[in-house]
Amino acid sequence: MNKIQRQDEIKRLIGDNKIGTQEEIKHHLENQGITVTQATLSRDLREIGLIKIRNADGKLYYSLTELGRDDFSKQISTFVHKVSQVQFMLVLGTNLGEADILANIIDQEGRRDILGTVAGADTLLVICQSEEVAETLYRDISAQL
Repeated sequence: MNKIQRQDEIKRLIGDNKIGTQEEIKHHLENQGITVTQATLSRDLREIGLIKIRNADGKLYYSLTELGRDDFSKQISTFVHKVSQVQFMLVLGTNLGEADILANIIDQEGRRDILGTVAGADTLLVICQSEEVAETLYRDISAQL
């Protein structure tokens, strides 16, 4: 099986199942007779552009969903319990261990108005292109809390 076929199978698995870990994906692939190393699987997931979203029960799972502006703010707010703005930056408070997940979601969006993120265990710094961008994101996220 080549890379494209393997990635198509991963997309199918994600579309058909609520899968929360790479180990679960690897297990599903092995059940299909597809052997893949952890490094290859991680690279595949990054190239596919999967994001993790939270379901109604609070469990995180992989999704292929591409987000619009409103959906982007909603997605972010599912992880955030506190947001503050400092000039062109946002400081987001998350549950322990979720700041890096949220950073990945934001970084994978590839927005030009967000220059980067720095994640700790439960705090995420979002560096915006301008104070106006930070204000807009602050309002959008705050409205969802």
